[in-house]
Amino acid sequence: METCYKMFRGEVIRSIRIDEDRFGFEPEVTSRMARLECRTYEVGISYSGRIYAGGKKINCKNGVRAIWCILKYR
Repeated sequence: METCYKMFRGEVIRSIRIDEDRFGFEPEVTSRMARLECRTYEVGISYSGRIYAGGKKINCKNGVRAIWCILKYR
């Protein structure tokens, strides 16, 4: 879920309301797509990881928010 790479059919993504941003976006969209029983495909990607100085600085508060969103939109 937390890959930041997502692709949807236009009519599907336009048919849902998205309330969250930041870390709440991924659980919300994943939950809403599951409710619509949309097919999900995984596609491998390659990337070069960032060093800590160039990263996002994710902390516990972001994790708590993601869990809250999972429970809210399930």
